[in-house]
Amino acid sequence: MAELPNFGTLNGEELLEKLQQYCVSVGVSDIHTSPEKDHVRLEIRLHGLLQELSKITHENYEQVVRRIKFLSKLKLNIVNIPQDGQYTFKSEDRQVNVRVATLPSRFGETITLRLLDPKNGIIPLVDLGFPQDMKEQLDALVKLPHGLVLVTGPTGSGKTTTLYSLLSTVIGTSRNIITLEDPVEYEIRGIVQSEIDSEHGFTFASGLRSVLRHDPNIILVGEIRDLETAQTAIDAALTGHLVLSTLHTNSAIEAIPRLLSMGVSPYTFAPSLRAILAQRLIRTLSPEAKAKGNYDPADPASYSGRIVLPELLTVSQQMRDMILVQERSEAIAEQARKDGYLTMKEWGNVIAEQGITSKEEIARVTS
Repeated sequence: MAELPNFGTLNGEELLEKLQQYCVSVGVSDIHTSPEKDHVRLEIRLHGLLQELSKITHENYEQVVRRIKFLSKLKLNIVNIPQDGQYTFKSEDRQVNVRVATLPSRFGETITLRLLDPKNGIIPLVDLGFPQDMKEQLDALVKLPHGLVLVTGPTGSGKTTTLYSLLSTVIGTSRNIITLEDPVEYEIRGIVQSEIDSEHGFTFASGLRSVLRHDPNIILVGEIRDLETAQTAIDAALTGHLVLSTLHTNSAIEAIPRLLSMGVSPYTFAPSLRAILAQRLIRTLSPEAKAKGNYDPADPASYSGRIVLPELLTVSQQMRDMILVQERSEAIAEQARKDGYLTMKEWGNVIAEQGITSKEEIARVTS
């Protein structure tokens, strides 16, 4: 791991530069600032867990804030309302995009920086940690001529990374691929990426209607947030398009009642749905921890990376019939098990037995 700079000795511009380079070198996804009465806490999210990095003075922090606002073209004199922006910085041989969000707080503005490193943009499914048989099922799904495929999970569970990985397998196969994203996180060659602008009326729903006029084979809708987007995506899946999208649910099965509760037509939803993938990210044991065998599972140093913990629900004809009559989730889950469905926790137990992660980590993520 890179050596941690002494942030207390640096001015604002130097501090931000050193902080960014350190975070990219160790794989940090987010930088958080938390102003308190006597100081400001710098925190980072590494392998999904938030940890304190350092404390700096308010004077130094004000310099950092001014530098961030200058780079992201935010208004310097606005401190009482939230602002959003972005900027880029160079790290080694690449440009890293930074999403900036400010929020007023009692002792000053708090700022969150999301680091979008292109090095992490497209990762092969195998490297993401999908079991081989599930990888083969996903490869087959993305080659379907039409239908709806959903990826579910909370914020930060790697849904976009998985979708990018899926799309990368069909780029250059004579298929017109268009995405609608909010925002575009990573640039991908070979496809058309369009960014949502809700302030000017360009929403997922209106964008999807526009995309359909461009003769796409595959459409990626960044997120289904409302009935209009959901029903338009379903209708597109029924009319010769493969539609990939995300939804915020805790499990794959929960996505079905969620969409039905939005008000989508079960008569169009049932025949359009092909599969639902739910996932979390789990930390993997470091080579040193594996070698020792008697590692402390509560010690963050025992872990050195992250992989996907998935569950894949493929939709059978029996399940479509159940969706048509809006059957209860418990009955759908029972049918899914007959079709070979395994929950994330069950997959996690397999991964823990293989020594890839700890049982404690599986319990932390799936409890």
